[in-house]
Amino acid sequence: MATVTSSKRARLASSPKENKKVKPVAQSDHHLVPSTKGKQKAKQSVSTLPTFFKVIAGSYEKLLYGFDGSVSLDEINDGYKFELKPIFIFPAHVSCIKAVAASPNGGKWLATGSADEVIKVWDLRRKKEIGGLMHHEGSITQLQFPSRSHLLSASEDGTLCLFHARDWVVLRTLKGHKGRVNSTAVHPSNKVALSVGKDNTLRMWDLMRGKGSASTKLGKEGETVRWSATGSSFVVQSQNTIDLFTVDMVLRHTITHPSRIHTIRFSKRVNGSGELLLVGAEDKKLSIYDIPDDPEKMPTVIAEMTGHSNRVKAVEILPLALPRSTKANASLSTIILCTVSSDGKIHIYDLASLPADQKAGSETLQIPPVAEYDTKGTRLTCVTIADGEALKHAKSVNGKRKRGDEDSEQEDEDEGWGAPEQEAEHDDSG
Repeated sequence: MATVTSSKRARLASSPKENKKVKPVAQSDHHLVPSTKGKQKAKQSVSTLPTFFKVIAGSYEKLLYGFDGSVSLDEINDGYKFELKPIFIFPAHVSCIKAVAASPNGGKWLATGSADEVIKVWDLRRKKEIGGLMHHEGSITQLQFPSRSHLLSASEDGTLCLFHARDWVVLRTLKGHKGRVNSTAVHPSNKVALSVGKDNTLRMWDLMRGKGSASTKLGKEGETVRWSATGSSFVVQSQNTIDLFTVDMVLRHTITHPSRIHTIRFSKRVNGSGELLLVGAEDKKLSIYDIPDDPEKMPTVIAEMTGHSNRVKAVEILPLALPRSTKANASLSTIILCTVSSDGKIHIYDLASLPADQKAGSETLQIPPVAEYDTKGTRLTCVTIADGEALKHAKSVNGKRKRGDEDSEQEDEDEGWGAPEQEAEHDDSG
């Protein structure tokens, strides 16, 4: 396979369509509601959820850790047993690893970003490095796969880049931030993205047209931005505060957490309905906030995931199918949480441990991890979870990819993000 390495200052290869204007999309097409295209495909039934998973974590020491994760019936304790099995550990960059992301829904790609300004691409199925993307001229601050066929990156050079995850051509270069971009978040519809940076600005990007659509001054440096699971709201974290916004960028609540925050993530409940906000902080815990159905009510802490002896640096989640049980009314699926900490430990938690009736006003529930791996002092910085079953069973035929995989990824590509084009500057008129 050809390498994707390019000269640092050179533009990545452009297609003949580069100068072709992208047809503007009507404003009505940008209502932030979940996309209906491929709706049946996008909905994961229990039968299509992974039964195995992979955890990949990066560190200050440049080391990349990989694990196979599994869940099995624990007949002795009348429950489930979660396990992590190490599969690789090696120095992946020449400087500390700051970001890691895996392509979703059985995708094959892993991307890692570092202070060395390089995004490395790895084939998880073949367990090999494909090459490096050298488009950025600053440390990589965040990586995200909005779909199996696209990678979004952010950097200290003030730009966001959208890559096509087959030939790794740059589809969009989004400019607007004056200084480091700290965090990005793509809306569940995949039509727009948010970003925050050192310039104290929150920006919204139109991914369909490759330009900025709105911006607002926060009055402080936003460190992390995340959409809710439904895409109906989003949060911006700064130091120990979390600002909760409506989709129209109207501030609804400001949460003051008791400790310096390092990571936040939305998740749906396993038991009952509603959304949760997961907050990892300097206090060595992952706090779980209940998001009330009434938007006027303030989110409150209802549980804490414990076990770390140092700050919690990152958290990721993955819906997972459970083994068949003979117990009556046994659950068929759950959501696992994976945290990494400066204590060098990787923890797995089962969100099914949170009862449906655990709401505001209840005594704060303490939830221990269901699996753990100790790296013996490595300062972990970032983590991602990949579907394990698809990776395990995606056997190649004579070294070639299955046709079904190619067709599926081709459908992912047809999302209206267009061909490679010129760098796009932010339009502050929005």
